[in-house]
This record gives sequence, structure tokens and C-alpha cells, in this order.
Amino acid sequence: MKKLVTLLLIVPALALAIIVASCTKEGEQGPPGENGINGTDGTATCGQCHNSGEAFLAKVIQWEASTHATGGNFERNDKSCAPCHTSMGFREVIETHADTTAAKVQDPTPPNCYTCHQIHETYEAADWALRSIDPVALRTDGTNTSMGQGNLCSNCHQINPPNPMPVIGTTEDITITSPYWGPHHGPQANMFTGNGGYEVGSGYGNSFHTANVESGCVQCHLADPYGVQAGGHSMNMTYAYHGHDVVNKAGCLECHTDPDNLDTKIEETKADIDEKLDELKVLLMAMGVLDEGDHVVPGTMPSLSAGAVYNYLFVLEDRSGGSHNFAYAKKLLDNTIEAIQ
Repeated sequence: MKKLVTLLLIVPALALAIIVASCTKEGEQGPPGENGINGTDGTATCGQCHNSGEAFLAKVIQWEASTHATGGNFERNDKSCAPCHTSMGFREVIETHADTTAAKVQDPTPPNCYTCHQIHETYEAADWALRSIDPVALRTDGTNTSMGQGNLCSNCHQINPPNPMPVIGTTEDITITSPYWGPHHGPQANMFTGNGGYEVGSGYGNSFHTANVESGCVQCHLADPYGVQAGGHSMNMTYAYHGHDVVNKAGCLECHTDPDNLDTKIEETKADIDEKLDELKVLLMAMGVLDEGDHVVPGTMPSLSAGAVYNYLFVLEDRSGGSHNFAYAKKLLDNTIEAIQ
């Protein structure tokens, strides 16, 4: 797969090089200059990106190691899934602001350079610009994100409210028919902003990151890379080093100036969240609403029970171990456990 993708990226570039080179050669019919000699250099704009450096290649091979490239799922190209699972679908809805594509996406590709950047639109350096960094209205309640460049990520990495959605305070039962019910698999924008949980109880607040990491996801996930394993366009946060996983802290040290202290903080935060998740899972399984594989057990249940499953899956699927927003994640779990005990 990686070799094929690389080939698909390189071949058009070589073809382009051949074409623009031919445009600048002397020839009997080389307009607009006399015999092609005084014509405009056909490589004048292309060279702004396709230069002799290796910066572009580095980004390509980092992307090839990313979940965006290797995670699959871009075959989920129907109208409702295509906006996030396919590059073409994402580009369409960024323009239309619709929730779905107009039709099933044909010949889908995974998220790639064209997905996030304005590649080959002006054929100048401006093509590196992101397609949009406008605030995104989260699907949960319309709250706008404020994460700078990270707003682009929020278009997909947010909760898809399930149907039915439990309502706080109601005593009515709801019926869930699918074991895959829940907030879906990428609720990071909601967690980062402290939004979208089934908020039983009180005392909710956000961690330092929410208000102070202005570029959101980009600050840490696209920080200076460690080869192709972490950072850069791999967007991964950990890499293997001497047999164990290490967090790529390149984007963190502006605020967390002590790397060792940061490692301890990350470990303690994750241990705390994992303990709360385990405690909540035991309760949910005892209630018969969650199975061992972290799927909801279809059936009719009180809204509070469904909301508790929802909160469990929300924190679990965030997959940051509390790093995105420890204060909100911990309070959500604490209040949920208290509410169902």
C-alpha cells in the first residue's frame, strides 16, 4: 500500500517535470517568445513547492506512516460516512457545509495532501494553506471550537450524536438497537473543549489546554517529528525507543519545561483515568448494558443507564488518557459513577 501510494505521488510529479521542462526548451513553435527563448518560464510557479529540497518528501513519508493513510475505512464512502472517511467527501462538505455528501463518493481515497491543503489550485506557495481554519459548530449543541489550525481537525474529530440520545433529567426509557451505538470513534474536539458529555451532577471545568493551546491538535500532534513514528505528518504521539513507548514531547515543552516531570504527569493522568474507566465498566457490565468488548448491549433501558454508557465510550474513544482535558474527563467519570451506584 505504502509503495503504491508513493508511486502515485511521484509519477505525476515526474510527468509534471517533463511537461514544464519541455515548455521552456527552444523550439520552432515556442510561444509566446521568439522560438520559445523569451517566453515565460514554465517552472516559475511549480518550483515554489517542487524544489530541490526534501521537505515535501519528508511530509509524504510521515503521512504514509499515519493512521490517516494506513487505517483504512475509506471504503466507507456512502453519503453519511464519506465526509470524514474519504478525501473527496471532506473537500465537498468543507465547501457546502452540509452534513453529508450529495452522493456516494466514487473511487474514494483516504485523507491525504489534497484533503487538508489547497494543493494545485493556485500552483504557488499559497497551495500549502489549509482549506479552512474557521471555527466549527460541534454537532452536540452548536458550540463553536476555537483552536486555530486545529479547527480543521474538528470537522471530523468530534462526536456524532447517537440516535436515540439520552436526555438529562428524564425518567423515560430509551431503546437502543445497535451494539455500535455511542458517540462514535473520534470525539477529541469535544473532549478538548469540554463539551458533549452526558453531564450528570455538577462541578465541570476544563484543564489548562482548553484555553491556552491556541492551535489545538496541531500544537502536539504535528510537532517536530521523531522520524516517521511520531509528530510531523504522522500525527502520532508516541514512538518506540529501546523497547518501550515514548511520548513525543516536542510540542509540549514550551509550557512543560521539565521533560521528566511531564512524563510523570502523563503517566499519573492516564493511570487515574484508566482506573475510573475500569470502575465504571464493572458497574455497567453488572447492569447488563455494556459487554466485555466495550459495546452497548441493545435493549430498552433508563436514560441514565444509556447516558452512563455514552460517557464511558466518550472518554474511552478520546484515547488521550486524560491528556486532552483531564479535568473534564475525570469529573465526567466521577459524576457518572456516583449517579449509577
